[in-house]
Amino acid sequence: MKVLDLSRFIAGPLCAQILADFGAEVVKIERPGGEDSRHHGPYHRDESVYMFLYHRNKYDASLDTRHPEALGILERLIAWADVVVENYRPGTIEKMGIGYERMKELNPDIILVSISGFGQTGPDSRRALFDAISQASSGLMDMTGEPDGKPTLSGTYIADYTTGYQGAIGALLAILHRERTGEGQLVDIASFDTMFSALGIRLMSQLMLGQDMPRSGSRDLLTAPVNVYEAADGPIYIQAGTASLFPKLCAVIGRPDLAEDPRFARVEGRMTHQEFLEGEIGAWVAGRTREVIARALEEAGVPYAKVASVAEVAESPQIAARDMIVESEHPELGNIRMPGNPIKMEKTPPMVRKAPPRVGEDNSHVYGGILGLSEADMAQLRGSGAI
Repeated sequence: MKVLDLSRFIAGPLCAQILADFGAEVVKIERPGGEDSRHHGPYHRDESVYMFLYHRNKYDASLDTRHPEALGILERLIAWADVVVENYRPGTIEKMGIGYERMKELNPDIILVSISGFGQTGPDSRRALFDAISQASSGLMDMTGEPDGKPTLSGTYIADYTTGYQGAIGALLAILHRERTGEGQLVDIASFDTMFSALGIRLMSQLMLGQDMPRSGSRDLLTAPVNVYEAADGPIYIQAGTASLFPKLCAVIGRPDLAEDPRFARVEGRMTHQEFLEGEIGAWVAGRTREVIARALEEAGVPYAKVASVAEVAESPQIAARDMIVESEHPELGNIRMPGNPIKMEKTPPMVRKAPPRVGEDNSHVYGGILGLSEADMAQLRGSGAI
């Protein structure tokens, strides 16, 4: 599969990287000075570590898309590609002269994955959007945080990540359709839609019951007792809200009588009295270390997790066993450690074949190898500032 990546920031580049991890030949186009993400810290030897997240396994070609000579180059790359990924604001690629209708003229079975804030249609389609705006506008921010606190952003760019994966799914479904019918198509992915679809039971409660479920902090929405507790050496999360798990936890903390109390026999009762139950559990937790608590819960079959820092989880044996940190040797920056791909395939596993590139480092491969431009042609383009 040949992919032309015209995207920036996170969602689009991640979509293209997922395809690249599984063997697609991806050509990333960015302006000669580098996309905005290259100028966001933190930095490793003057290179933004931000760029190491979403651009491995890609060929990088520099191109000033506003230059008069850029349109012809873009058209030739579109004719070469199976899939184009872009995440400009709707209407932008049309102004560039490479809208979907023009792409179909150049390549009749082209698949265009258009990732945007609010989608290609609707009254908000032309609005600008970043991850935080998606979280705020979709309802996610309002449901996140403590009940008596302010709405809170997720600790990561959850809207961009999920939108990138939806884009990759859309691309693969479009490829399957094309293999069966010969038809390409437009894949319209909106960050707003992605986050709205992830609201889960809160959304269904509103749609079907007209009920607005309040923020629940670290508690579970539907069961209890489920919460984070402060052990002698740090926080630990315990989930024992089901009918089978609650008695097990009661036995662990030395309170089997709680499991026999009719007030707590059903989940509704445990939800009503969860502050009392959390007090009893918290008192047992407080005098013990997380390791002691973990051993007791593990033996009883009660789900738990030590609340891990990023530094702790990055060095965990489970992460190592799952190949969730991968390494690549960069010709100038040395060894680079990056998050692995969470999609594990028995027959076709993801692979790191190429380190995240610097701006334009693959111009010769793209313009000379793929498009067949001569050295004189490329020298002329460099001299004019087009590449």
